[in-house]
Amino acid sequence: MKRKVKLSRRLFIMADYLLLLLIAVLCLVPMWHTVCASFSSPRDLASNRSLLLWPVGTVTLKGYQIVFANSSIWKSYFNTVIYVVGGTALGIAMTSVGAFVLSQKYFSPRNAIMLFVSFTMLFNGGMIPNYILIQKLGMLNSRLAIILPTAVNVFNLIILRTSFQGIPDSLEESAKLDGANDMDVFLKIILPLSKASIAVIVLFISVMHWNSWFPASLYLTERAKFPLQIILREILIDGNTNMTSGGANAAISIYKSLIKYCTVVISTLPILAIYPFIQKYFTKGVMIGAIKG
Repeated sequence: MKRKVKLSRRLFIMADYLLLLLIAVLCLVPMWHTVCASFSSPRDLASNRSLLLWPVGTVTLKGYQIVFANSSIWKSYFNTVIYVVGGTALGIAMTSVGAFVLSQKYFSPRNAIMLFVSFTMLFNGGMIPNYILIQKLGMLNSRLAIILPTAVNVFNLIILRTSFQGIPDSLEESAKLDGANDMDVFLKIILPLSKASIAVIVLFISVMHWNSWFPASLYLTERAKFPLQIILREILIDGNTNMTSGGANAAISIYKSLIKYCTVVISTLPILAIYPFIQKYFTKGVMIGAIKG
């Protein structure tokens, strides 16, 4: 027998769906506008001042041809992949190991260390001390300056530690009775049971490195090591659309808007392609790592 739902409850649910639909539209419209603009005619796009729901003028791939003809885009793409893969691998390794140690009840200093680590979320040395530290460590103009300083994020550490604490102690005790050591428990019990939380942390770290540009602007001076976001910033903010590399004579004002939109699409596409595979773990992973204190 179906339970009768009150009218007020139905209205509340309907209002929720309408609100979520509105938010979804507000998020999707700018993305759709960017995609349509990237396929638009450069002349028509340069004179357009309205929101695009479809490409204006003749549909063309000229903008993508110009962008891909620029060697800086390919170099920066390669650099960004290095930063994302290296930073994510190192970040998830150090975060998961740290979370495992700090979640063990027999490790008596765990609460004191966690308090000390959490303190850095509120107070830190600042930009100048960090720059001096990177300089003294000899990592200026090095890829390590982008990967190492962000290896452990306190927020991610807290989520993963809380997720590990939610795993029943009986599983660990049973494994140790069978002769397992801490490494066996970590690799064969803790990590497999925390796939949802780990997937979320992987998403957080990879997106952070993919979108990061400020550390690179501080620590890197060699253009060959610049990530994609630095090149994108030059195009979008500084107005540097000199895409003459590779023989494409596109450094004219009529192509500026088209190049900007195409570069945004190219820089966003990989994250949009990866997200659907991790999205199913997102809510579950965050909730598991946030409920228990």
